[in-house]
Amino acid sequence: MGINFRELLQFFKSADFSKAILVGVAVTVPILLGIYFDYIEIGLAICFGAFWSSPSDTSGSYRHKKIGILFSAALVVIVSFIGGYLDLPIYILIPILGALTFLLAYISVFGFRASLISFSGLLALVLSFAHELQELEVYQYALFVGLGGLWYLFLAVLRHRINPTGEIEETFQETYLLTSKFLHIRGQLIEPGLDRKKLLSELHKLQEQLMEKHEKLRETLILYRRSSGRSIYHSKKLLVLAQLVEMLETAIAKPLDYSSMEVILRKRPQFVELFQELIFRVSAQLEAVTYAGTNKKKLPQNGDLHKGLKAIAIEISELKAEPHNENLSAYLMFQNLYEYQEQQVELLKKIKWLLDDPKEDELEFIDEEYARKFIAPQDYDPKMLLSNFSFQSSIFKHALRLAVTVMIGYGIGTIFSFQNPYWILLTVIIILRPSYGLTKARSKDRIIGTLIGGAIAFVIVSLIQNTYVFAILGLGSLVVAFSMLQRNYKTAATFITLSVIFIYGILRPDIMTVIQFRILDTVIGAGLSFLATLVLWPAWGFLNMNNNLKNCLVANRNFLEEIAIFYSSKDKEPTALRLTRKKAFHETSNLSTAFQQMVQEPKSKQKKINEVYELVTLSHAFLSSLASLSSYIQNHCTTEASEGFKSAIGHIEENLQRSMDVLAHVGTRDNFSVKNLEQSFENNRSKFNTIAWDFENAIKVGEERNLQEAHLILGQLRWLFSLSGKILSMVSKIESEVSDDIGGK
Repeated sequence: MGINFRELLQFFKSADFSKAILVGVAVTVPILLGIYFDYIEIGLAICFGAFWSSPSDTSGSYRHKKIGILFSAALVVIVSFIGGYLDLPIYILIPILGALTFLLAYISVFGFRASLISFSGLLALVLSFAHELQELEVYQYALFVGLGGLWYLFLAVLRHRINPTGEIEETFQETYLLTSKFLHIRGQLIEPGLDRKKLLSELHKLQEQLMEKHEKLRETLILYRRSSGRSIYHSKKLLVLAQLVEMLETAIAKPLDYSSMEVILRKRPQFVELFQELIFRVSAQLEAVTYAGTNKKKLPQNGDLHKGLKAIAIEISELKAEPHNENLSAYLMFQNLYEYQEQQVELLKKIKWLLDDPKEDELEFIDEEYARKFIAPQDYDPKMLLSNFSFQSSIFKHALRLAVTVMIGYGIGTIFSFQNPYWILLTVIIILRPSYGLTKARSKDRIIGTLIGGAIAFVIVSLIQNTYVFAILGLGSLVVAFSMLQRNYKTAATFITLSVIFIYGILRPDIMTVIQFRILDTVIGAGLSFLATLVLWPAWGFLNMNNNLKNCLVANRNFLEEIAIFYSSKDKEPTALRLTRKKAFHETSNLSTAFQQMVQEPKSKQKKINEVYELVTLSHAFLSSLASLSSYIQNHCTTEASEGFKSAIGHIEENLQRSMDVLAHVGTRDNFSVKNLEQSFENNRSKFNTIAWDFENAIKVGEERNLQEAHLILGQLRWLFSLSGKILSMVSKIESEVSDDIGGK
């Protein structure tokens, strides 16, 4: 019960709920004032303008949010003006409607913010059929719609002034919680004999979510400093974000692959318990940080963490006290794993210290120019409109698909004399997404939500006939619906239906007919959307898998190259290394997302699904090994890079390059032998390090640190080489069928 109450409290504090309240105020006040002063048409126009401009009010950069709302307001003015003159014969209206839908949807080529502006325009276009002007001229109506957009912008700015850090704090809380879950699963994976497939799948999904949160926080914090100057608050939060990014890399890192670790852990189960206990403590403390909020007194203490580290250190020292060569691998693995966990503890302590409000002169702020390198600028070049104008572009196909579906939907609604044909169009523009999986899920949730909402509304209107009650329920349902849109679409659809029915219940006496048509229109709109993704230029996942694989391989190869450069040049700044790391994490997450979309598609379109899954798993394992190397060389003084190290890197890059050649349909230069390449790699072991693999002697001469480095570096290189070879084999296996399918399209 305590947890449920806490979650409910978090929901009421959330940005989603406050935005829903804002939208409720934005649409209600103009209507109430319009009724009071007998200018209801003006009130409705302002209400529509505010409502249509609200989609751009989403988390991210405050400056981008304001610009987005302004552009949305400008677009809905233009669309409302055009919509006022669409009283045309149906054979002329339908093609114009399709062309306008395509143009508005095509704006999405400019990225996420543009897609929100595009959605505002589509809402204005569709709902222009819902309102016939009685007193206002078309240009007057359009201007009042624009005023509604400015009214919403005013409210959004006011909300930001009242609580300027609310969204940032909420995103950080979500990031702490996701990182905590990520660490907890990492701790579970240490357990020997575990079926890791399900846990690794969960881990990949969490990694995707964390990458998204990190990107959102980077944009918000860095662009704020760029537009408003340095703020102590934002600078501190940027430091916290840096620790969270390092925590993710360190969590992904491990000293050996799981199969090798399992052999050692089975023989020494006490280490499993000790390491799990420490990892779970770090995870629990991050969760505690989540719910501490701004209350410094609730921040957890470091005592338990130090106790956990000390217990592991004692066990490792006992292993070191018996320097037999059969204990060497175990000692080196546990020591490296211990140091990874020690690093995690230090990062967590740094986060808590930063949240405890240290003095400004104690902080080393991140340079603004350096920070801006980690922001990917959105390209707004008009040439993108031309470069995407082909069936190779997913946005082009989606815009065309949406336009055709809207034309069909309006045609059906008009021919069969539906009460509100625009409800079909509204359902289509909300449900129809670029991917099959998301459209299918939204169609199902929308229909179920509408049926539930219709049933609840039927019961209520059968018992109550009071318009004031309908008004309160309609507004309340609207607020709940908007607050749930990003959390649970089925619930949102239920409350949207309730809101629409109650509002119509105030305006019209035949509310039962409204319920029937609402359900019918929703089912038709959802059905059309689902069929459109199947037959109108479908964007199946396997068609783009080639590019996703290629991008992932290129990013991982670049990350590997920067690791090699950094390892060889000890005095080099790690900026390039961290930029390529960010790109590798991003592209690996994109590959996972593409695979998840593929899984949601019809079985007949899941080409080589098992092989693709194996490739996704190999890519994550490859990134994990790269993260292990990257984390180690950045946090330890290392020896000079040997010829064996450079040669091993070359062999791994050779496998990656050959994989990319296969994906690019470039013929290989020779019929190389994988076995010969493997033998060549193993021959490098003697050249890798001149230290003898003698545990006792290394301790005597104080060189166990060098031995530890050699063990980790060589272990990771051997694993990377093995993974790159498997990637090459798997890419070769799946490419022929994927290429045939692409060629047939």
